[in-house]
Amino acid sequence: MNSTLSPDAETGTVGHARIISIANQKGGVGKTTTAINLATALAAIDKRALLIDLDPQGNASTGLGLSLADRETNIYHMLMGDAQIGDVIRRTEIPGLDIVPSGIDLSGAEIEMIDVERREFRLRNALRAAHLPYDFILIDCPPALGLLTVNALVASDAVLVPLQCEFFALEGLSQLTRTIERIRANFNPRLALQGIVLTMIDRRNNLSLMVEEDVRAHFGDLVYATVIPRNVRVSEAPSHGRPVLIYDINCAGSQAYLNLASEVILRERQLAAQ
Repeated sequence: MNSTLSPDAETGTVGHARIISIANQKGGVGKTTTAINLATALAAIDKRALLIDLDPQGNASTGLGLSLADRETNIYHMLMGDAQIGDVIRRTEIPGLDIVPSGIDLSGAEIEMIDVERREFRLRNALRAAHLPYDFILIDCPPALGLLTVNALVASDAVLVPLQCEFFALEGLSQLTRTIERIRANFNPRLALQGIVLTMIDRRNNLSLMVEEDVRAHFGDLVYATVIPRNVRVSEAPSHGRPVLIYDINCAGSQAYLNLASEVILRERQLAAQ
């Protein structure tokens, strides 16, 4: 692996790219859907975006239409030092959006890295060694707080948390925030919680409204104003290998993700101004 660091390596950045992990240890909360569609929305408003599929299930790769042949060399090979990031970046059909795909090999990566020195820094070091022409790098984390997610958080500037409005939502979020604090204390002091996006909202459901009120009461302005509604078109889009913004730009889900992208950029500008 190329060990030449970019000029920004001392500050922990990758060129001018902001690196944001999309993380939640609970499955089924809309994490990958958010990663795919937020990346697409950023590209739609002229931001160059790279999506890193760090989930062994590879759903983000499928959702962006990558064939199995396009995934033969993937994020696993980069983490193992057998490829550089330039070798594993693939273009998507969306102008301005590229992806680093996942593969089934990744399911064994945590065990294979267990004796590797500084194993928590494998992704960060690989990204630092490259000069990547992106405004945003989004990392779709697996639904667990294992070594792959730790790698993502160590490499990131911020974390965006998709949160389904269900009974145990706050309990899971408290576990994730403790993990973020540990990562900040031990590996990555710049890591911030960029925000929490409420997903699969059903305004007809009293539980959704109660959970939303609780989350906003606990986390205040960290919760995005934009919420992602339950939407049939959002659910259908992955089976067509397309983000919902390409599948049906006019549906409620697409408009929500465009609004979320605008909020993310606004927060980034506010952070930069501080």
